[in-house]
Amino acid sequence: MEQKILKLLGVKGTFKKDVMPMINYSSANITTSGSGYVISLYFTLFLTGVVNLKPEQAAIVTFIAGIWDAVIDPFIGIITDRTRSKYGRHRRYILWAMPLYAVSFALLWNSYGIDGAARPTQAIIYFTAVYVLYKTAYSFVDVPHVAMLPELAPDYDLRTQYNSVGYIFNSFGMFPSFFLAMAILGVFGFSDPESGAELPMLLVGIILALVYAVCLTHTFRKTREKPSLDMVLEKFDFKYFLSEYALVVKNKAFRQYFVMSLFYNTACNFYRSSLVFYIRYIARLIKIYGLFTTIEGVFEASAFPFNYAITMKHGKKKCANIVTPLMLVGFAMCLFMNPTDENSGSFIWTVILMLSAVCYPFGKSGIGYAATNIFPDLSDIDEAITGRRREGVIGTFNTLIKTCVSTTIQSMVLVILGRFGLVTGSEVTEYEKTTGLLYNQPDSALLGVRLCVAIIPIALTLISLFLLHKFKMNKSDHRMICAAIATKHRYGNVTLTAEQIKTVEQLTGQKYEKTWLGQNNDGETHTVEANEDGEYDILLEKEAEMAAIRAGKKESEIKEAE
Repeated sequence: MEQKILKLLGVKGTFKKDVMPMINYSSANITTSGSGYVISLYFTLFLTGVVNLKPEQAAIVTFIAGIWDAVIDPFIGIITDRTRSKYGRHRRYILWAMPLYAVSFALLWNSYGIDGAARPTQAIIYFTAVYVLYKTAYSFVDVPHVAMLPELAPDYDLRTQYNSVGYIFNSFGMFPSFFLAMAILGVFGFSDPESGAELPMLLVGIILALVYAVCLTHTFRKTREKPSLDMVLEKFDFKYFLSEYALVVKNKAFRQYFVMSLFYNTACNFYRSSLVFYIRYIARLIKIYGLFTTIEGVFEASAFPFNYAITMKHGKKKCANIVTPLMLVGFAMCLFMNPTDENSGSFIWTVILMLSAVCYPFGKSGIGYAATNIFPDLSDIDEAITGRRREGVIGTFNTLIKTCVSTTIQSMVLVILGRFGLVTGSEVTEYEKTTGLLYNQPDSALLGVRLCVAIIPIALTLISLFLLHKFKMNKSDHRMICAAIATKHRYGNVTLTAEQIKTVEQLTGQKYEKTWLGQNNDGETHTVEANEDGEYDILLEKEAEMAAIRAGKKESEIKEAE
């Protein structure tokens, strides 16, 4: 039965030796996705509804943290790439950052009784400091974790399988975290972060922080990485720092991916950051927020088998072309949403909201799944240019996109909605509790929400789809480049055909002789021709070595087996 299931999934080997390493590695996804999801759902509501900051004031907190994230991430990427350790270059940072990660996440939800309406400066300073701590810890976890994958899973399809398991664990992190938060709030009689919810929000932070710490510890203990004690390092200075990231930008495949992913993530964050304000302050449907999020999760998860099957059969881009139009439909539905008032029922707006919750996540999964699977391959293109493994530097941009875009867009949404006249916090809560009537938001507030939740995301998603279409790399291209890299490392020289050289130039965006692959050191001929099965023997050897490392074998045992 086990082999039948693994064959259906396209996984070679056994559950213990091949699937369990994927599960162990992906446990950290519960932390990174869960904490990020809870923050995206609740943190701005917490700042405006519990702490009573105005939207523009809350935007200061998220904006400064986002800027800090952009500053620190590049340094973390280089630090992890240059780490010499028996545990490997990246893995130990997950353990080291875990205490700060857990503590800072819990502190995000502790207001210490500070009322942002009465003492806005103190509230802004405190939450900015804590959010900066959290962002620092997040980067020291996420950058190394992402950077481990290209070497941990060198095979093109194996990376898709790792990312597929990670995709499932993202859901394990997001939705249980959300429901746990909802349950704790419900016990205290709250449906969302609002005035009086200081204690339940603190409990949410503490309990989730403990869960996230356990997941990070498990990934550190059960995941294996190749030792890096014998790594030779260049002198580190500011010139070296700049040159490292200048080399990344020269990578054509990376540039295409970065801009595509930037537009996609910006679209998603505009939708997510603004929709919660529509539900809470205009539609007054916060009581069905749990149902809404559940439907989103179910339909995003339901798209996974389809995306996986299409990817394994037709490549990493195909699923995005097929299902992403549904994402655009989900955005467009938000254009028809209107306020709920005393004279109109909420049924029609509930139906529209739920339809959006079906279309958006299913469509989002396509381009999101494609981007996730493409990303690890960028490190191999980078190695063809530089001759070095720089997963930390490349991984920096993945974290930069996810976290900086998230906090920056949170800030932009808060500013936009504030400028369009949306009223939040205690002013709304007290009015509705005192009068028993719904607070009437100005018409301009609805226009601001529609701009953020539909118009901007539609435009950005269309651009992202176009850029994904322009991205050129398939499985055979990737395998050929990896075989050329391995040959060059082994013999100091590699000989490619004219067609292979053209492929390298198309993906790197540079003349072949300018790349590390094209800088031959002798006149010997070492080709990268595939065998009769279409495989490169030199890659099979490399993959077998990594399989042994994932299984926990020591370096001496690997050499003895060879």
